[in-house]
Amino acid sequence: MRDSSFDLRVIRTKDAIRNALVELIEEKGFEAITVKDITNKAKINRGTFYAHYQDKFDLMTKCQEEIMQEMYNIAKKNFPGVIAALGTNSPNLAPFSLVVSLFEYLNENSGFMKAVLGPKGGLSFQARLKDFMWETMFGNNPIPGIKEENLLVPGKYLASYVASAHIGVIQQWLDSGRKESPQEIARILSAITVNGPFFAAGLKK
Repeated sequence: MRDSSFDLRVIRTKDAIRNALVELIEEKGFEAITVKDITNKAKINRGTFYAHYQDKFDLMTKCQEEIMQEMYNIAKKNFPGVIAALGTNSPNLAPFSLVVSLFEYLNENSGFMKAVLGPKGGLSFQARLKDFMWETMFGNNPIPGIKEENLLVPGKYLASYVASAHIGVIQQWLDSGRKESPQEIARILSAITVNGPFFAAGLKK
């Protein structure tokens, strides 16, 4: 039987390492960070760090993968509600449960998201998010409901547009201090996504 206290120690250690990474990205940027910086900030020894990660790049990759896996789980769980809402005849400006759930998750992980999407976090996560969006929509295990043969534009451009637009809104929300609640920012993004930017700008009725 696995020792639950050991599991808790591992969780606390990984949380400390991740929090240290976030703080250091904000302080000096990811490229300048060393493993020694991380262990000093997390108050752990190097052996403890290497018991979980190969280096700072492995740490960043695993943190990103954890975030994207959870986002995929949220999307897969809530996407049927999106399809149902799109089937209504009248424009629906209420935030989809999918978008609300995503922003609630992003709100809980705002420190990490702001750090890695900011100017000191590098561009790797943005690129991976775009790849993640493509895989989620058209990859080997896509979310049910999206069929490439039904697209009105090439899928690669659609995925790129959706990913860039969503990342931009997320960055703006994080950089402005998350003044809107997850529900309100979800409503804003839903309105833009479903009806288009011209509708949101009041140019199209």
